[in-house]
Amino acid sequence: MAKKHRIITVLVSACLLTSLVGCTHDTRTTKHETAEEYVDDAAVTTRVKAAIFDELALKTFQINVTTYQGVVQLSGFVDSAENARRAGEIARGVKGVREVKNDLITK
Repeated sequence: MAKKHRIITVLVSACLLTSLVGCTHDTRTTKHETAEEYVDDAAVTTRVKAAIFDELALKTFQINVTTYQGVVQLSGFVDSAENARRAGEIARGVKGVREVKNDLITK
């Protein structure tokens, strides 16, 4: 009977340990920004918007810019694939931009 009790205890402990390990918090996959990173991203967004607005061919389009950890996402509509490409090119040239995800749609 004692042997059965030990086996059950080991199995229950193993199950609990497995559950606990499965619930641990992995900081590599969560998205948390420090205040400094948030301010940096806001500055990058502002610089990208200004650079796009300064481009005469893009000035009239509604191009949305968001930045997270240096990765800029462009969304909205433009009238040609060339203008979409140009907006991405401009964004890549802005200080602080690590990567550009160009999700602009041509109407």
